[in-house]
Amino acid sequence: MSDGSKTESIRERSTLVLRDGDEARERARTVVQSGGVLAFRTDTFYGLGASPFDAAAVDAINELKGREGKPILVVVSDADVVNKLVANRSRLFNLLAEKFRAGALTLVVPARTGLPKELTAGTATVGVRLPVDEEVRAFIRACGGALTATSANRAGGPPAKSADEVLRAFPAGLDLIVDAGASRAVEPSTVVDVSGNAARLIREGVIPWREIEKAIEELK
Repeated sequence: MSDGSKTESIRERSTLVLRDGDEARERARTVVQSGGVLAFRTDTFYGLGASPFDAAAVDAINELKGREGKPILVVVSDADVVNKLVANRSRLFNLLAEKFRAGALTLVVPARTGLPKELTAGTATVGVRLPVDEEVRAFIRACGGALTATSANRAGGPPAKSADEVLRAFPAGLDLIVDAGASRAVEPSTVVDVSGNAARLIREGVIPWREIEKAIEELK
């Protein structure tokens, strides 16, 4: 199939909206297992979810958003799922993961060999987060334990805070939108690169950078 045909087929998919619950989660599991793309409420805003291990599914997200060349973060249901994504857990990673356990902190770490280049964008790193919201974690668990979670909006647009906003951004193209109510977040997650010897702030969000710096100083 040509790239043009692939893009056209993605854009023509009808979008189903289901209220979060057993039926929606069973459908979501099927969508993810079959290489589809869905939208769901994360611990911050609504995100576009697909299996992070499926290159074609991740590529479809980039097509839908109209962007390229950027890595896509992953949310996990449980701490041990991180081991399927990261090459090694440094002392700095373990410190911040423990200090801000189950919080709006995305840590960028060396990616495990074999992860799709569409996910890492050729950086050899991957951003991972363990949400604090147990309902969100239960949803991710139902979908296999790990989901991409890039914001559910077109490139350059504001992050969607509700299923209705997602549907307006993607009236077609998604296999499923899971409506879990309006997002209560006002900021995105804080993103910190700990793939090297020192922590580097990529984006300040829910968790202030000063709190992270303080935690690192305590380690020293």
